[in-house]
Amino acid sequence: MPWGHAAFGYVLYSLGHRLATRKPPTAAAVVAVLFGTQLPDLVDKPLSWGLHLFPQGYSVGHSLFVAIPVGLLVLLVAARRGRSTVGAAFAVGYWSHLLGDMLLAIPKQDVAPLDRVLWPVVTLPPYDHETTLFGRIFDVLGAFAHSLTAKQQLVFLGVYSAPYLFAFLLWLVDGAPGVGELRRAIAGE
Repeated sequence: MPWGHAAFGYVLYSLGHRLATRKPPTAAAVVAVLFGTQLPDLVDKPLSWGLHLFPQGYSVGHSLFVAIPVGLLVLLVAARRGRSTVGAAFAVGYWSHLLGDMLLAIPKQDVAPLDRVLWPVVTLPPYDHETTLFGRIFDVLGAFAHSLTAKQQLVFLGVYSAPYLFAFLLWLVDGAPGVGELRRAIAGE
């Protein structure tokens, strides 16, 4: 889910940035890490689910053969413009998405974790393309909502929400980067 990628990427970037600089992330870095965490799905899901250009949603945006050069290029351009931390935040966000997808594939029997990030060398089995883009989105959200109604939902919610709570608390400890900038933007300052 998008919020899982966002939380995972934010935690990795924030802790790494704090370890390297002893400072919390900036608002610009937070925007970059959050954009990076969503980019693979923003590219691949519409190309697969909506345009049917790929058989499933793990292709160009999820490929290590694309992600590594794109991340390195962003790092290089950002460094030349004096925005290294923003470039690093984007790269961490992007690459953490791929790492998260690989980690989530570990318990699955039908696919090896690296298969999700080796396009075009490895192509996963095709999705059923009878569903529209919005139909697929509603299917995914419906499956998530159904999982919340499971018999052991309190345990599930506790286990499921713990990493998000940690990410949220870390964001608060970091000074809620982005909130002040958003307030100023809304106020027109």
